[in-house]
Amino acid sequence: METLTALKVAHSVATVLLLISALGLAGWVWRARRNGDATAHARTLQRPGVFVWVLMGLALLSMPFTGWWMVHLVGWPLGQTWLLASSVLYTVAALGWFWVVVRLNKLRKGSGGNGKFTFALALFSFICFIAIAGLMGAKPV
Repeated sequence: METLTALKVAHSVATVLLLISALGLAGWVWRARRNGDATAHARTLQRPGVFVWVLMGLALLSMPFTGWWMVHLVGWPLGQTWLLASSVLYTVAALGWFWVVVRLNKLRKGSGGNGKFTFALALFSFICFIAIAGLMGAKPV
């Protein structure tokens, strides 16, 4: 398989895994909370939820490398507005994702915290990743 095609596939698979994992966790928590379990968000870091978080983390770590390599192979300058905007959004969203994991771990340990802020942070990160996908799809070169 050609290198660029393999990178596109790896980048797309990482993106899809990240978004599906996030939607799966959100759906599981929503269903559990709807059934009356007020501590469902704190249990997302227990098994098997930790597998989903590790999968999302690996996808997050792989995307900057595959993305940069694809841009390098195609020959686009890194100073393009859509690339810079997506890089900034990615950095903010990834930091937000790590912050969500830390907050959920504190909730799991019972250290307290505001669950609404954690939800807002997770939603903000998810919207950032959707915006990045839009920028990548539009590619106004």
